[in-house]
Amino acid sequence: MLANTKNELSVLDKNKVEVYHTNFSDHFKNINTFLNILSVDEIEKSNKYRFQIDRKKSIVSRGILRNLLGKLLKENAKHIKFNYGPYGKPDYSHKANIKFNVSHSNDMLVIAFAKDFEIGVDIENIKSNFDVMDIASNFFSKIEINALEEIPPLKQVDAFYRCWTRKESFIKAKAQGLSFPLDAFSVSIDDATKVKLLETQWDIHERDQWSLFSFRPQYKYVGAISIHGKINAFNLIKY
Repeated sequence: MLANTKNELSVLDKNKVEVYHTNFSDHFKNINTFLNILSVDEIEKSNKYRFQIDRKKSIVSRGILRNLLGKLLKENAKHIKFNYGPYGKPDYSHKANIKFNVSHSNDMLVIAFAKDFEIGVDIENIKSNFDVMDIASNFFSKIEINALEEIPPLKQVDAFYRCWTRKESFIKAKAQGLSFPLDAFSVSIDDATKVKLLETQWDIHERDQWSLFSFRPQYKYVGAISIHGKINAFNLIKY
């Protein structure tokens, strides 16, 4: 279940997930403001990008993440210190049970927050200049491939992205990077009302521990979140 909310940061409870979305281009005018709260290593990382647009996106992404976390943690955004897992998933060193994940595609940035539960989010800019079944055959499970083949060709692109974002968000929540086999689990590829984890081959019971959702923040964008816990709804918030 989805609730659309204005740009308001509320106190998270255990049954609430908040997903913030925004366009990078809306925040390029605030680059200097964001630079003032970024750490030295974040600025150094942004300077390594070859293209100016990618540098700006890096600064905006970290700046908005710090601002949102600062309000949730009731901390000065500049003083938040991040840790990184073995596969690069960020966390922070503060003693708090708020989990988060970040994704971006083209001009869209998405940041998701949950309390206690591990969370993963993915956003993709929909494109159609590729062979859907060719890509699916290399990355999807047999269940997903069979389901995709049953969908009319004109609707396969949307179904592909629903499946891809759900799988990507699940992998990010598991925080095991690309070492995690994409065909070892299956997700539904139906519309946003029928989102679920269908199988987890390593443990037949784990599929029942997760909640998955899809969302469409803007035209030509599709996203998904995976939460390691039972959640009935989430808030989609324009930042």
